Amino acid sequence: MGTITTQDGTTVFYKDWGPKDAQPLVFHHGWPLSADDWDTQMMFFLGHGYRVIAHDRRGHGRSSQTDTGNEMDTYAADVIELARALDLKDAIHIGHSTGGGEVAHYVARAEPGRVAKAVLIGAVPPIMLKTGANPGGLPMEVFDGFRAALAANRAQFFLDVPTGPFYGFNREGAEISEGVIRNWWRQAMMGGAKAHYDCIKAFSETDFTEDLKAIEVPVLVMHGIDDQIVPYADAGPLSAKLLKNGTLKSYEGFPHGMATTHADVINADLLAFIRG
Repeated sequence: MGTITTQDGTTVFYKDWGPKDAQPLVFHHGWPLSADDWDTQMMFFLGHGYRVIAHDRRGHGRSSQTDTGNEMDTYAADVIELARALDLKDAIHIGHSTGGGEVAHYVARAEPGRVAKAVLIGAVPPIMLKTGANPGGLPMEVFDGFRAALAANRAQFFLDVPTGPFYGFNREGAEISEGVIRNWWRQAMMGGAKAHYDCIKAFSETDFTEDLKAIEVPVLVMHGIDDQIVPYADAGPLSAKLLKNGTLKSYEGFPHGMATTHADVINADLLAFIRG
C-alpha cells in the first residue's frame, strides 16, 4: 500500500499486493466508493498468483479530497501516472460502473505496452445521459436528483443507494446483507462531498464512444440485465458493438453490484477471460 503525488499535487492512495513480476490486474472502483470495493476480487486473484492493484480515485477513499479535477480526463491522467510510477506492463484493467468509464478513457490513452486487456463491469459507457444521439439514456432530472440528495443529506443518500437499487436489495426475495450495506456507506463517507458531487457529471455526461472505438486490446463487457443503476440496454450491448475486439457477457437477474452479490460467478468468468 502506498501513495503517489500527481502533477497537480493530489495524493492518490493505492494497494499493490502480490509478486511484482506477476501479471498486474488493476481494479477501478465505482462512484462514490474506494479500492476496498474490490477486496473480494483482490483476494481471489492474489490467491491465483497475480499482482493485484487498486487505487482510490481522487476525491474518494483515502486520496486527497479534491475540489478540482474531478472529471474523466484527469481521472485517466492519474491512472497514467500510477501505471508509470509502478511500471505496469501488459496489465489487465478492470472497471466497475464509473470505474469502467475510467478504464475506457485510460486504455484509449495508455502508453504502449501498458495494457493487455480490459474488462467493463456494469460500466457507464458509452454514455448514461439521454441525448438526441442517445435516446435510450436517463434524463438529466435523474442526475439532478442525485446531486440534490447528496447536497441535502449525503449520509442518508449513501444509505438509501445500497439498501435499495445498487445491489438489488429492493427486489422481492433478495438476500439482504447488512454488512454489504454498511461497507458501501463506510467507503462512500470516506470521500469528499465536492468530488462526489462533481463525479456525478463525470459519470453521467461523459461520452465514451470515441474511447471505445479507439481501443485495440480485447475487452470483456459484463453487465447484469437487472442493473437498476446503469440500465443494461443502453450500456453493455452498445459498448460491445463499438469495441474492435469486444465480448459481451450478460447476466440474467444480476444487479449493478454483481461483483459483490455474485462474486463467485463474476470471479470465475474474469479468470477465464484473463487466462484466455
